[in-house]
Amino acid sequence: MIRSLRFNEAGLIPAVAQDWLDGAVLMVAWMNQEAIERTLASGEVHYWSRSRQELWHKGATSGHTQILRGLRYDCDADVLLLTIEQSGDVACHTGARSCFYDDGPSPSAGGAAALPPPADVCTELMRVIEGRRDQPEPGSYTNKLLEGGDNRILKKIGEESAEFVMACKDNNPEEMAGEAADIVFHLQVALAHHGVSWRQVQQVLAQRRGAPRRE
Repeated sequence: MIRSLRFNEAGLIPAVAQDWLDGAVLMVAWMNQEAIERTLASGEVHYWSRSRQELWHKGATSGHTQILRGLRYDCDADVLLLTIEQSGDVACHTGARSCFYDDGPSPSAGGAAALPPPADVCTELMRVIEGRRDQPEPGSYTNKLLEGGDNRILKKIGEESAEFVMACKDNNPEEMAGEAADIVFHLQVALAHHGVSWRQVQQVLAQRRGAPRRE
């Protein structure tokens, strides 16, 4: 694989680190051939520091190591995409989860309170639901569900599940997609109500992928 890559004149190639569960982009750094070889051999990501001119084992000092889950290169073979499991859920040197936290007119200091990076649509939806839970908004349907507790939330899950079953029976793809989306939304409301994060669900699904087949 390394022989296929196109390094720049300094022998480097940019590497994008992406969270293995929600697809969020956590950081961008540089790698040389030795960094790639060390990464593949150890299973933990190594980069090349241009400022220090030395190999950099990510997290060796902070403990925020990156476990390699997958590695791909783009169509021009001059950019790497690393799928990684971020230890401590902190990739940025400021203490933020991702280096990509600013969207305003001027840079901020980052840190633990920084905006989370863009992620998949289900993760973004859960953020909105948790936001409604923590900071209720008058007239919000989500807040009405949360105020009703399990009785209201679980009733809706039952109703939406039945509607999904009927859409499947009718073999109506558009309705199936719509009802499935309703189920996901109400499931997430139930999870938020009980303090269970969407990431916990993603982790369970990831653990089950590749698990022994059930008889």
